[in-house]
Amino acid sequence: MDKKKVIIIGPAFPLRGGIANFNNLLAKAYQDLGNEVVVYSFSLQYPSFLFPGTSQYENGDAPNINIKTCINSINPINWYKVAKNISYEKADYVVVRYWLPFMAPCLGVISRLLRGKTKVIAITDNVIPHEKRIGDHQLTSFFIKSCDGFICLSKSVLSDLNKFTSCIHKKFFPHPIYNTFGNKLDKNKARQNLQLTKNEKYLLFFGFVREYKGLDLLLNALADKRIKKMGVKLIVAGEFYENKSKYLNLIKSLDIKDSVILKSSFISADEVKNYFCAADLITQTYKTATQSGITQIAYHFDRPMLVTDVGGLSEIVPHLKVGYVTKKDSLDIANSIYDFYNNNREDTFSENVQKEKTRFSWDKFILNTNELVDSI
Repeated sequence: MDKKKVIIIGPAFPLRGGIANFNNLLAKAYQDLGNEVVVYSFSLQYPSFLFPGTSQYENGDAPNINIKTCINSINPINWYKVAKNISYEKADYVVVRYWLPFMAPCLGVISRLLRGKTKVIAITDNVIPHEKRIGDHQLTSFFIKSCDGFICLSKSVLSDLNKFTSCIHKKFFPHPIYNTFGNKLDKNKARQNLQLTKNEKYLLFFGFVREYKGLDLLLNALADKRIKKMGVKLIVAGEFYENKSKYLNLIKSLDIKDSVILKSSFISADEVKNYFCAADLITQTYKTATQSGITQIAYHFDRPMLVTDVGGLSEIVPHLKVGYVTKKDSLDIANSIYDFYNNNREDTFSENVQKEKTRFSWDKFILNTNELVDSI
């Protein structure tokens, strides 16, 4: 593989979240292959009034990659300065992360200023956002017209992208595995670390809680008489990005308070392994989705998964091989949870996860990206 100089534009450490983690790992993968890579990240990503969480930043050691924290998402003068500085880098190509229409003016202007000087490739996490607002289509269209080629992390996003552009330089490459959260732990050790009872049955709902992620569907499934009788418990690990009280009221009305363990704060990178390794089954009962990094963390820790049949989730989780693909329906979700425990499927699914995850390597992702760039 020829050595390249690559610029990545998008959030990176100390910004937190799945996209920042992805960019950190992508930069390291380029670097490990002998490429030169610089990440241009945000000095201001979201104004505080637009951010629903407690903090946009995480603690911990910085990854050993070159990160320049300099992009202000709401300052057009800054966008021109950033583009000028990137052009001085004389990169073989630029990778821009696009996930939200709010970012379209900033990322679109920077990309337009760079086109012609280098090739601009967008990794489009979402083309149509989970939570729609007036103007989304126009903003996304503005950004898409700024790029030479596109990488989609699910086939559903590729389908959405086709509605915006006839550009032939667009490909689906699956989301690589998140392997930055440490090694797999023994289940009993992980449960001990979290002060959980060793012999209980635990599901995990992990990540920011928002309406589209369907926690209410999972809570209703947990109230199913069969699931209650089995003594299944649910760990909800992540910040609430909306009104927490509606979920507390639902838990109370369903009489499942003793079956739900709430860890409603941001989970640090050091803690992630405890939650995934303590759980029997990772649940993603989303109402809408494109792809999700949660599945790739589950793959890293060899955990079976339950996902709803939305977006690209079913592309990544083969049904009855590494877990379940269910309808967006609490009864169907409950049926799968019951089947999982009643038929003791954990070991078989976990073995299949180990085989299936070989599809999701960072080296393969970079090789595919280079081939896409060369085709432009």
